[in-house]
Amino acid sequence: MMAEHPPLLDTTSIISSEIPLLTSPIVSGDGAQQVILVQVNPGEAFTIRREDGQFQCITGPAQVPMMSPNGSVPTIYVPPGYAPQVIEDNGVRRVVVVPQAPEFHPGGHTVIHRPPHPPLPGFLPLPAMIPPPPRHIYSPVTGAGDMATQYIPQYHTSQVYGDVDTLPAHGRSNFRDERSSKTYERLQKKLKDRHGTQKDKLNSPPSSPQKCPSPTSEPNGLTKGQDAAGISTGSTKCKSLGKGKSNSQTDTEVEEKDEETKALEALLSNVAKPVVSDIQARTALLMWSPPSSDTGEDTDKNDIPEVYTYEVMISSTGKDGKYKTVYIGEENKVTVNDLRPATDYHAKVQVEYNCVKGSPSEAESFTTASCEPDAPNLPRITNRTKNSLTLQWKASCDNGSKIHSYLLEWDEGKGNGEFCQCYYGQQKQYRITKLSPAMGYTFRLAAKNDMGMSDFSEEVLYHTSGTAPTTPASPLLINAGVTWLSLQWTKPSGTPSDEGISYILEMEDENSGYGFKPKYDGDDLTYTVKNLRRSTKYKFRVIAYNSEGKSSPSETVEYITCPDKPGVPSKPTVKGKIHAQSFKIIWDPPKDNGGAAINTYVVEMSEGLSGNKWDTIYSGAAREHVCDRLNPGSSYRLRVYCIGEGGQSTVSDSLLVQTPAVVPGPCQPPRIQGRPRAREIQLRWGPPQVDGGSPITCYGLEMFQAESDEHREVYQGSDVECTVGSLLPGRMYSFRLRAANKAGVPVSNGADVTEYRLEWGGVEGCMQISYCGPGLSCEVKGLLPATIYYCRVQAVNVAGAGPFSEVVACMTPASVPAVVTCLRGLSEDEVESPHYSPSTCLAISWEEPCDHGSEILGYSIDFGDKQPITVGKDLTYFIDGLQPDTTYRVRIQALNSLGAGPFSHTIKLKTKPLPPDPPRLECAAYSSQTLKLKWGEGTAKALTDSIQYHLQMEDKNGRFVSLYRGPCHTYKVQRLSESTSYKFCIQACNEAGEGPLSQEYIFTTPKSVPAALKAPRIERINDHTCEITWEVLQPMKGDPVIYCLQVMVGKDSEFKQIYKGPDWSFRYTGLQLNCEYRFRACAIRQCQEATGHQDLVGPYSAPVLFISQRTEPPASTNKDTVQTTRTQWSQSDQVCAAVILALFAIFSILIAVIIQYFVIK
Repeated sequence: MMAEHPPLLDTTSIISSEIPLLTSPIVSGDGAQQVILVQVNPGEAFTIRREDGQFQCITGPAQVPMMSPNGSVPTIYVPPGYAPQVIEDNGVRRVVVVPQAPEFHPGGHTVIHRPPHPPLPGFLPLPAMIPPPPRHIYSPVTGAGDMATQYIPQYHTSQVYGDVDTLPAHGRSNFRDERSSKTYERLQKKLKDRHGTQKDKLNSPPSSPQKCPSPTSEPNGLTKGQDAAGISTGSTKCKSLGKGKSNSQTDTEVEEKDEETKALEALLSNVAKPVVSDIQARTALLMWSPPSSDTGEDTDKNDIPEVYTYEVMISSTGKDGKYKTVYIGEENKVTVNDLRPATDYHAKVQVEYNCVKGSPSEAESFTTASCEPDAPNLPRITNRTKNSLTLQWKASCDNGSKIHSYLLEWDEGKGNGEFCQCYYGQQKQYRITKLSPAMGYTFRLAAKNDMGMSDFSEEVLYHTSGTAPTTPASPLLINAGVTWLSLQWTKPSGTPSDEGISYILEMEDENSGYGFKPKYDGDDLTYTVKNLRRSTKYKFRVIAYNSEGKSSPSETVEYITCPDKPGVPSKPTVKGKIHAQSFKIIWDPPKDNGGAAINTYVVEMSEGLSGNKWDTIYSGAAREHVCDRLNPGSSYRLRVYCIGEGGQSTVSDSLLVQTPAVVPGPCQPPRIQGRPRAREIQLRWGPPQVDGGSPITCYGLEMFQAESDEHREVYQGSDVECTVGSLLPGRMYSFRLRAANKAGVPVSNGADVTEYRLEWGGVEGCMQISYCGPGLSCEVKGLLPATIYYCRVQAVNVAGAGPFSEVVACMTPASVPAVVTCLRGLSEDEVESPHYSPSTCLAISWEEPCDHGSEILGYSIDFGDKQPITVGKDLTYFIDGLQPDTTYRVRIQALNSLGAGPFSHTIKLKTKPLPPDPPRLECAAYSSQTLKLKWGEGTAKALTDSIQYHLQMEDKNGRFVSLYRGPCHTYKVQRLSESTSYKFCIQACNEAGEGPLSQEYIFTTPKSVPAALKAPRIERINDHTCEITWEVLQPMKGDPVIYCLQVMVGKDSEFKQIYKGPDWSFRYTGLQLNCEYRFRACAIRQCQEATGHQDLVGPYSAPVLFISQRTEPPASTNKDTVQTTRTQWSQSDQVCAAVILALFAIFSILIAVIIQYFVIK
């Protein structure tokens, strides 16, 4: 039985893309090893892939014997137009590569295999060789002609249609719609028309690669009488319509299918390039037409698909650049958005139908229109002064049209969100002048080109610089370490947020003796001072400065570094005798206390020689402790560590203490063992409950008779039973037992008590012996009021100490409060009350003391000869009504229902002197743009005074801004507007603080006079007439300007007015020959005041000399030239002065060059 595999197209680099892949016939049966001869004709070549995966190329002529272990033929690659033919001769199979000769049978069915199982592992092709699956897949044919499924590879073949006349009715059920059915019928029609031309091409290879070469065949097209396999185009399986049908029919139909696919691709590729219209700056409308068929081809219009899928691609990097898909859909137009203005684009359209794509159309180029620029970035500040800001900005994207101007707007410092034009021009920077110091202004920027104005940038706020910063607050401590202190400070009050202020942090180490030294200089508000000594006090202050100067140093604050953890205490030692239940230990403090006093020692004890459990038995400031309530004959280990402000030290070496053993405790009475006999009795006993810390070594049994007090020892030994004999019958006997260890035998409990021990403490589990003696009472002193104490008592006789009594708790009665601690004065910054004045008030604070069992009701403050002040429960208070610059002694006591507690320690506080009164403000000099103000006496002695003056002026918003702060008594206010009233106020400051503000002073600048005119120009009219012209000035703030012309004739000493009016020229007549005339002009501002008319005369121009001479005939040109030259040289005295000054400058430069060259070098 023989089956055939469908061919595959090889796409590897070893085999050309024109060579199809053919799987040879496979022998079924018992799978015995067979010999296969592969015959290659001259000039032919094929490639075989061996079972190890390697490829081998064989060229003809050649006949290669190959061993097949399973009876199958390996995969063979044949050239296009050829097919391998397997010939069996006496059990030997021969593979011959022969030219392909396909035949067409109209009535036959296309043989299409869809194998359900994968191929054998030895013949599995590479993934790159497998073609893509077809769009239509049909089920394989079953029956006598079915292939062996174990030899069928899982390859999908392209769809091939058979004759439409032979298809059953249900064969079209897999078509998607009616349009697909029409296309199928058209393809069948073409297939019949081209049948005649295919026969002429049988003896030559096809011009295009075959996707499905002809399968291998036997001589009659059959193998061992089996039918050829075939399937229908429907979903149901059918039997073969005939036997012996030529296999070339399948090749022809597959080839027709390939050509039909190419025809569809050609149709889809025949699409015109898109048409671009409605081109805007950021959008464009693209339209296109469906693909059109060739006019020479006879096609039915109904066969052309009605709906296509279009993919529109654009590129902004040139015609051959990278394209980006912007639309996929069925519409014939699309509006492309998000384009860049003034940019060249290329657009293509590609058509897809039924998963077949055509080639993209030609590229259509278009250019988007220009538009207004993008919004520019924020303007940044490059320079800042008290009265000006210099802004600079960068150009934004012009979007195809050059930016020719920028619009800068500002809010004039009003902060109301309303903007007006500040600058309009081509420059990329602008300097705004005549601003108020320390004031914020908001700006925004827009760009403009020929297309229009852009959007405004984001708003930005900039402040002008003011005076030197005010005194900052003292630095605060954030955190402290052993060798470092972390400090923080804030900006001085009233400082603009964007003003650059730097800070200097100064530190003073009292031990060094060098005073304050700078530790930090920068813009940050925090700094960590390192490399300090532990537990050391340091002083700090901060200074703020900007481009205008430095502020005064802040108030000095003191901070202390943390102490380090202390060293290890010494090993504890035993002091005195070691008792059975107690002993006393002492220890020495560590050699290094860490820089601070040690306030706590902790003693830990562990019972046993190797126990890991340590219990705290003492915690306190003392350096000795009595360890009691111990077990006799036991071992104890003790160690100690200390705790200071810097932390906890490591533990010391441990001390091993062994308590001595004591005599055993009383034994339980012996018990009778069995029934007593007439002359003997058997007794038994157990060990005592308390062995005294040592094993029991011996027991002693004594016997008493009832009628006598005599006793005798009847047994002594280590056993716990004995038999007592030699007794009299019917007598009463008493027995007592005692035990002994290495410490001895216990004595009778009837001994007298020699002493009592009283333990007392504030914690029930940690009490100490406070009394030891024979008395039955004692007085304990030094107790705290309203505190619970615990006590117990123990009796001692010659036999030892007895057990403790039960613990008794007692509470001391309440008392007056304790002494107030931490009394201190508050600085002015720590007081938040608006009524506080450092000259007449003192602020103090303290900590709440212990109330001693009764709630504190208030405090009594004593501050001198006056009656003490009683206040409530507050812990701060400021005393008012005091005398300035006076020292007071302040102390305080707490009050409760039982009375007043003791006074605290006394502190000395001093009130500050009264701030100075404001001086009188006067205007010493003024002009249209300046005011010189004066205050105080202004003597030289006053400059060395500690009084500082603060001058303020009201701005446009009605707020007073700082103009000057310093010791001087005059200040010149500049850059003012003419005829404007300004309000001023002043205050004086000294070490006591800032004094009150003065009353408001109003000073008004006068109107400005016109500027000086240039020298007038004189034009000669005739011998007795000349015309004088001068510069024209614009009206000054609505006031008209007239002119005054004066002349000085000959050698007169005074100028006489010859004209006064608004004209800018005057014709002067009555000239005398050979006489000198000097003319000058000035501008006069006519002010319309409420009180009446006022003229402001400006300075006169430079005089111009004119000499009148008789006019000579035209022939005498030389004389006219001389006269003209003389007139030109006499125009102005300033020309002569300028020439002299220029000659002097040139001479000075020459002298400097000579000195540099000959003397210095």
